[in-house]
Amino acid sequence: MQDKLTDTTIKNAKPKDKPYKLADGGGMYLLVNTKGQKWWRLDYRLNGKRKTISFGVYPDVPLKTARTRRTVAREQIAAGENPSEIRKKEKAAIDGADSFRTVADEWLEKHSSKWTPKTFDSVTTRLTNYVYPWLGDEPVSKITAVDLLAALRRIEEKGALETAHKVRQYCGQVFRYAIATGRATRDVSQDLKGALTPVNTRHYASITEPRKIGELLRAIDGYKGQPVTRYALRLAPLIFLRPGELRRAAWEDIDLDDAEWRIPAEKMKMDRPHIVPLSAQALEVLKEIEPLTGNGPYLFPSIRTKQRPMSENTLNAALRGMGYSRDEMTAHGFRSMASTRLNELGWNRDAIERQLAHVEGNAVRAAYNYAEHLDERREMMQAWADYLDGLRRGADVNAIRKG
Repeated sequence: MQDKLTDTTIKNAKPKDKPYKLADGGGMYLLVNTKGQKWWRLDYRLNGKRKTISFGVYPDVPLKTARTRRTVAREQIAAGENPSEIRKKEKAAIDGADSFRTVADEWLEKHSSKWTPKTFDSVTTRLTNYVYPWLGDEPVSKITAVDLLAALRRIEEKGALETAHKVRQYCGQVFRYAIATGRATRDVSQDLKGALTPVNTRHYASITEPRKIGELLRAIDGYKGQPVTRYALRLAPLIFLRPGELRRAAWEDIDLDDAEWRIPAEKMKMDRPHIVPLSAQALEVLKEIEPLTGNGPYLFPSIRTKQRPMSENTLNAALRGMGYSRDEMTAHGFRSMASTRLNELGWNRDAIERQLAHVEGNAVRAAYNYAEHLDERREMMQAWADYLDGLRRGADVNAIRKG
């Protein structure tokens, strides 16, 4: 193992538009975020799973100390031990096993192998910056809704309304983890519904007029860009998923024989499991792309490596290349297209909302009812795919009206 960094290199590392890493060797690197903060991280694998541990912040933790911690951690890994678990136990002995910080760190560790590094760093940074300074050392069972709201108000005062709502969601998941592990009895974040300043709803441009939908589908059929992008564009109108959920689509979640796509909660925006019944047309797209990308984890991998999904801007860039402006159509607009037309055509609104993976107000009910209306949703998804084929050919736009 060859050390690569020097104190001079680290001191001269300046923030960029996106977080970036400076590798030191042995899996350790310095993560420099967009504000110039520098975090020591070690990526490692244990029992076939990728994990990440933090060694602290530079310059509080200097290069020499970080390397010492790396050496100790790698010795633990070589012995089959998990350095994150060892540190967690040591920290619990000092800070108390029931503190919000300890419980949150455990929850983060559980997700480290499921999230992308970007997501893991984003959630960790938000909890570290916005919650730990005020609630981190408090027993998780003693934190009240008023305590949590005070922390969230500080975020609101900065004008970061969407961040405040996201942090409330993260805290809610930490409280629910504390309940599951016997260290709390209730999720106080639920008491704050309606307490935060609402975020202005973002409307995504979408084509909903039948004739223009047909034109768009024909334009997609004629797309001349990357084959993987073309397949993603063909599948997008058929499955109602958010662009981020589509681009991270994993072969392991798809059952071609049962014509079903079961997405686990951790891969969905709203942290609820989701089922996508696959129409014959969707299956056709998947079977066509399988020989191209089926030997990797993602349906739609990056053009640089099959180990990462396509860029989040790929589909919107493709639509721009096809002549559709951001005010006309977006990748997210395929959901609005389906919702608008299916409602106008008389389909059950509850079935439509469930297929869009919209979370209802009762979170407990939503967690258990992700398979609700499934038979009707299967019928609807096939009818919708047939309807789109009709629009592509210029057929009767009311061909799938219910009743």
